[in-house]
Amino acid sequence: MPEIRKDPVFGRWVIIASERGLRPNEFLTASEDSVYKCPFCPGNESLTPPAIYSLPSTDGGWRLRVVPNKYPALVSGGVGEEQPDGIYNRMDGVGSHEVLIENARHGLRLEEMELEAIADVVRAFILRTREIKKDPGVKYIMIFKNHGRNAGASLAHPHSQIIVMPMVPIRLVEEIGGAERYFEKKGTCVFCDIVKEEPRFKKRVVAENGHFLAIEPYASRFSFETWLLPKKHLSHFEDMPEELVLDLASILKNTLGRLYATIPEFSYNLVVHTMPVQEPRAAHYHWHIEIMPKLSQVAGFEWGTGFYINTVSPEDAAAMLNGGKKYKI
Repeated sequence: MPEIRKDPVFGRWVIIASERGLRPNEFLTASEDSVYKCPFCPGNESLTPPAIYSLPSTDGGWRLRVVPNKYPALVSGGVGEEQPDGIYNRMDGVGSHEVLIENARHGLRLEEMELEAIADVVRAFILRTREIKKDPGVKYIMIFKNHGRNAGASLAHPHSQIIVMPMVPIRLVEEIGGAERYFEKKGTCVFCDIVKEEPRFKKRVVAENGHFLAIEPYASRFSFETWLLPKKHLSHFEDMPEELVLDLASILKNTLGRLYATIPEFSYNLVVHTMPVQEPRAAHYHWHIEIMPKLSQVAGFEWGTGFYINTVSPEDAAAMLNGGKKYKI
């Protein structure tokens, strides 16, 4: 079973999951093995655990599947409570880890999919979150996507992941705390204020539709870092009403398409930021999606200081994304 250990200085948790090192890496094995089989392609369903959720295709197969991760970071069972370990604290790696296989075509990227198919991916995330959060022991549900070798993906077939956690990640604790301090000082949600401010300034806006705004954030940590924010305040992603789903799919398709046109063959991480699932609706926090292209390595200065050095201003990045100009890596 994986193990979760607590850093006694920072209070952050680290997952020790040795079996994750055994998972297949298509970027290595496919070039070495002519009979490599992608476990996410139709016909190879026996290479994954049975589906938790799936949508049928018109040819009798499937068009979307959610399966347990064969090499999970966290698993069910064990003791989900903090325990002393000498001067340290630990707990069993309790939780779960699911993979959402976004479509049946091996090389079809998310933004290349039909709009309704992207909406089905969003709906699947919402349905799984609503089901998983029924367990009161679940504290946080992390939805994310690693696309490309440089972003940590080990398989090229388009997929996203859901990791269910027995605690709230320190990154989210800090973000929610910062939003709460802003609310206490100004009486408004910082994300709502961003949604109002950016269209007035215009130079950091990438895309917009009836319900969502895509921007290059003012203090971008990474070149072409992009946020997708709902225009209407909502603290929990899983509470998003159905009438917003198609607009979210549309702005995802639009934004990823612009990024791919500007940065060909780029790798990225996409993460849904949302309130902890057992917490009540919050006036100070606003769920959103962050997309981080992997164009440079985090180096010594960043690790040593916590500061980030961004070589492309958000204003220049937005201009390139809006003007179709290619970024030279």
